This record gives sequence, C-alpha cells and structure tokens, in this order.
Amino acid sequence: MHTHLTPTFSVITVCYNAEQTLEETILSVITQTYHHHVEYIIVDGASKDSTPVLIEKYRDRIAKVISEPDKGLYDAMNKGIALATGDYLCFLNAGDHFHEDDTLQRMVHTLAGKKELPDVLYGETELVDEHGHFLRMRRLAAPEVLTWKSFRQGMLVCHQAFFAKRELVEPYNLAYRFSADFDWCIRIMRKAHELHNTHLTLIDYLSEGMTTRNHKASLKERFRIMVHYYGWLSTLLHHAWFVVRAVIKK
Repeated sequence: MHTHLTPTFSVITVCYNAEQTLEETILSVITQTYHHHVEYIIVDGASKDSTPVLIEKYRDRIAKVISEPDKGLYDAMNKGIALATGDYLCFLNAGDHFHEDDTLQRMVHTLAGKKELPDVLYGETELVDEHGHFLRMRRLAAPEVLTWKSFRQGMLVCHQAFFAKRELVEPYNLAYRFSADFDWCIRIMRKAHELHNTHLTLIDYLSEGMTTRNHKASLKERFRIMVHYYGWLSTLLHHAWFVVRAVIKK
C-alpha cells in the first residue's frame, strides 16, 4: 500500500509598493494545480501605491493579509512566519513566481514512496527579467546533496527555492539587514535530518540586482555569518577560492 504524502504549503509574499510586480506573483500562486493545499499569506508594509487594490482584487483567494508598517523585509517575513500553519514555508517576493503552474504538484510527486515528510525540500532557480523572460540559471547550482556545511561555498540554494518544514523554522535574525536569509537557512539545515533534492526548477526569480553598495554590505554580512558557523580559517580559505574563481571566470 503506497501512502501518498500531501503536504500543505504556506506561501508568503512580503511586499511594499509592488504594483508593478505583485499581480504576476499572486497569479502564479493561485493558479497552482495544487492550490487546495496552499495557504497564501501576503504581508504588505502599508503600500502607498495601488498594491492594496491588487490584493483586494484577489482577496478571496488569499488566506491571510497584513497591511501595516514594518521594520524592513525580514521583520515582515517574521510576521508571515507567525501566521503560517502549513507543513512547509515558502517565501515568494513580489516579482518572483513558481516556475510552472504545477510546480508544487510536481514537488509533491518527488516525495512518492517516502513514509514521512523531509525537513527541507529544495531545487533550482531561473533568473528572469521583469517580463518573465528567462535570463539564465542562477550562477550557484543546487548541490546534489545539501547539508548545513554546503553554504561554506556561498548560498547554493536560492532562499525562494528552499522550503523548510514549519516546525524547524525560527524567526529571521533582525541583526542582519541584508543576509538574514543566509543565516536562517543555515540554522534550519543544522536541525534538519533529511534535505530532499526535488531535481526541479522551482522558482523564476526576478533579477533586479541589489545596488552595489548593498551588495558590498551584504557580502560583509555573509562573511560574518560564515565565520560564526564555520570558523575563521574555513571561511578565509573558501574566500580565497572565491577570489581565485572570480579571476578564472574573467
């Protein structure tokens, strides 16, 4: 007798003044063939544009909506975590969408034959432009086997393509302004027993690119996080390799 696991997914979209990009994201969630098992949560930072109108348009398809000022992205994401009741959490920012309308269904199919739900489900990410056109695959590909030590090499799995079991999830550490998701994934992986590679492209990620200043701050923060979990020596050695790799790539 094959038991078919039918996990529920809490999909959380955090947004602020996202009238240009939010509708695509909402549609990508509510048109999922697996939508009966999806709890959609939108956390809006009290947008001043027509974002609230868009949310209202699809209100009957959205499980929970918060609209109030927040202390930034990760604070808003923590509010989403507090509302979530699904087996897995997934964060889709405005502008990101599921790769196909049956992505969640296909993810669940990859669990066939399993007796219990893995702690983390992960997969690949495509970068797309604002029209949803494919630009390239993410530079760092998801590893065949993922462990908490994998992120010594950088963030090998995009945050959006990292579905964590709700009971393993903790709030984001607001001490990190740019890379709290990196720290969050490592904390979850340290507690996880089974990390399941779906071997699917899960997410189309809107590539807007952080400003250069933020990018620098983000890398510094990531370095601090790596030192915290992996120690100075390991982190320095891996960064020496990053520098060499960058030079080779040129």
